[in-house]
Amino acid sequence: MVPETTQNNHREAISFLIFSASLRKDSLNTRLAKLAAKIIEKNGGKVDFASFSDFDGPSYNQDEEAISSLPKGPAEFLKRLNGSDAFIIASPEYNGSMPGLLKNAIDWVSRSRPQPFNSKHALLMSASPSMAGGNRGLWSLRIPLEILGANVYPAMFSLATAHKALTEDGTLADAILGKRFEENLVSFMDLVEAAKHYPCAKKAWVEFLGEKPDPITERVE
Repeated sequence: MVPETTQNNHREAISFLIFSASLRKDSLNTRLAKLAAKIIEKNGGKVDFASFSDFDGPSYNQDEEAISSLPKGPAEFLKRLNGSDAFIIASPEYNGSMPGLLKNAIDWVSRSRPQPFNSKHALLMSASPSMAGGNRGLWSLRIPLEILGANVYPAMFSLATAHKALTEDGTLADAILGKRFEENLVSFMDLVEAAKHYPCAKKAWVEFLGEKPDPITERVE
């Protein structure tokens, strides 16, 4: 059996944009995102860890879009998305849904051509003091990303009672849960690596609603 360290050393280069969709200083989701970044690096991946304050921008307005380029925050989001093979979001749940600031950033960036979410692999996570772990917010976040053609990993991770589950040193207090968390991330890494370096089939994403193709309604090239 090949030792784990040897396997990691032979992993083909893959890069991940990782960020928390929270602006709060001591955000549980930021702590979870930092833990994910450590595990990705431990297993041979390259990490671009971002603060969402770098991506935040004004409310989307098509009139503003028509007369100027992307605002600074969304432009930075676009740049770092394009520079990664996949992205991981740790998102809080606001009133049973995703944060409005995250949806706003997605709306801005989706207007760029080529559309950057199309065919990009994504993993969604959440951390919450509640027993649901922010899971409802992740289901709402899947919708725009999948509409835009992102390959959203089926196994989302929702950390319940996160204020107790996360230790002061940024790890998971429960060793079994920590093992499952790492296994989920490594499986996602394997998928991204295979899609980048060993593609056996290419599939085109198409939203078919019966209408004729029109630049006004198309979100994916």
